[in-house]
Amino acid sequence: MSAKPEPTPWIFWPFVALWRVLTGILALTGRLVGIVLGLALLIIGLVISLTVIGAIIGIPLMIFGLLLIVRGLF
Repeated sequence: MSAKPEPTPWIFWPFVALWRVLTGILALTGRLVGIVLGLALLIIGLVISLTVIGAIIGIPLMIFGLLLIVRGLF
């Protein structure tokens, strides 16, 4: 008998949505291109976050790049 998966609690929805976006990108581009894209986003986020105002955009961009690299490796 197959068990019916339980719905995701609303508090975890942003994490589930981000993970689905990451897996969608990797499914379209492939692992190697995903890793290269993640590295580029990580570097761009680092450059942008050198200013205080740019840190608002740069830090999430760096996190997104890091998640893309981790997803591409594993």
